[in-house]
Amino acid sequence: MTKDVSNNVHECDNVDNIDEQAVFSGLPGSVFFQAVEHAPIAISITDLSANIIYSNQTFSRETEYSKEDVLGRNESILSNHNTPRIVYESLWGRLTQQKPWEGVLVNRRRDGKRYLAELMVAPVLDENNKTINYLGMHRDVTELHMLQQRVQNQKEMIEKVLDAAHTSIVLMDQANQVVLDNIAYKTLATDIAPIEPGALFLSKLKEDLGPDFNPQKLKPGQTIAGHEITLEVGKGKQHRIFSCDYSIVGIGDESADGFFSNPVQNYQMLVIKDITEMRHRERLEHMNAMQLLIAEEESVYHLREALSGAMFKFQQPLNLMSAAVRMLEQSASGAELSAEKIVDVLKEAIQIGQDTCNMLEGVVPQGQPRSFGSININEVLRNVLEFSTSRLLRNGIQVVWLPSVYVPAINGRESRLHSMFKQLVDNAIDVIEMERPSRREIEISTRVERREIIVSVSDTGPGIQDSMITKVFEPFFSTKSNRTPTSGRGMGLTLAQEVVTEHCGTVSIDPKYKDGCRILVHLPIDDLDG
Repeated sequence: MTKDVSNNVHECDNVDNIDEQAVFSGLPGSVFFQAVEHAPIAISITDLSANIIYSNQTFSRETEYSKEDVLGRNESILSNHNTPRIVYESLWGRLTQQKPWEGVLVNRRRDGKRYLAELMVAPVLDENNKTINYLGMHRDVTELHMLQQRVQNQKEMIEKVLDAAHTSIVLMDQANQVVLDNIAYKTLATDIAPIEPGALFLSKLKEDLGPDFNPQKLKPGQTIAGHEITLEVGKGKQHRIFSCDYSIVGIGDESADGFFSNPVQNYQMLVIKDITEMRHRERLEHMNAMQLLIAEEESVYHLREALSGAMFKFQQPLNLMSAAVRMLEQSASGAELSAEKIVDVLKEAIQIGQDTCNMLEGVVPQGQPRSFGSININEVLRNVLEFSTSRLLRNGIQVVWLPSVYVPAINGRESRLHSMFKQLVDNAIDVIEMERPSRREIEISTRVERREIIVSVSDTGPGIQDSMITKVFEPFFSTKSNRTPTSGRGMGLTLAQEVVTEHCGTVSIDPKYKDGCRILVHLPIDDLDG
């Protein structure tokens, strides 16, 4: 220390006359002198001008100045001259008030190396309460400062990394109180307010996972990863999907009680990532792929309809010719030779026609077999309604969507089911488009009964007469007097029946429904052998 850092170093003139033992005069024996001399902290005593009149062995080791080097010299020899003046002003202000001062200075050893000195300076008072000397004690805290600064730097670096992350991260104690969070979590908390996101996501994890969610059984380092949680967030109740990771983090006790036992306190960490946009993109990609598959299957359906219709129509004249041949053959015994020639010609025509029929039948596409997989019927129907949105809006048709809250997955062919339900919805739209009833409505519902999923597709058209309820499932039969551009050739319900049969189900028309037409599709929940 120095009384004025701008002054030159003041040195005592009678250094050789200083008696170290005299500094401790009045003390019993040399006990106190030896105690101070060998104390593990650098100790120095100065006069009122900060000139050193005593230093112990540790002072010499810390500063690399021997006693002979420092006796009579000012404490400013240790100053690196870059400690702010206000620090020294504070030091001398306290000493002037006869109060001790504590702080950290940048000191310089004899070889010029700098170190941080944690210093405590106190006035030494005589029996008249007058300051006669100053006692200084300091220790090198450079390594401690470096360690503290490194911890602080790492803390700031971790906080900056956490705050830069777009993923919400929160650490909570066992009472679900937030201990640490990042900016993304604070933003999420604003969106979900007034509910605390951490508590909400923990509640959803418990609700979704049930007994599988047991934090008491989780050990530090174990994680419940990638569980998806869907929430309606914000004032507009925006539909958002989050991927949530839950883990236990063990942190050592910082209190004095835990110094030797080193107990570990467990904290709960949640990592919450908003995957709404990603799931939306995946859904769009899936929808686009499904639309391509449906378009492909519809193209195959229409081609099959055309070829099957041609074969059906072509079969009629063949049947007539066959009947004429049989009639001529029966009267051939009493007829002229010309009748035999007619029979031969007709037989040849029949053969040619039959060959043509066989050829057409051979080129009828059967469609590519699709593998079976786990299917959510509600999701399939939602996709179908989305595909049909433009036609529904164009015709002013209101859709009543009544899905069951929980529908078990079934084993099925996704593209075939999409095509089948789209065909049923298209049929309902066609009827309303042609008949233009006063109430334009299509109702679609799902329910679960006796290990079956029952899908109902109803329209407010004119309905189907009881005499035609089974006939409409026959090939090439249609109740549509005028075909729309989207209507087929009477194969829609036939092909729907074909798809339902593939899935071991049934399709029928509800005879009790009188407000239009209601088609019921029954699909078994039990797994199928693909």
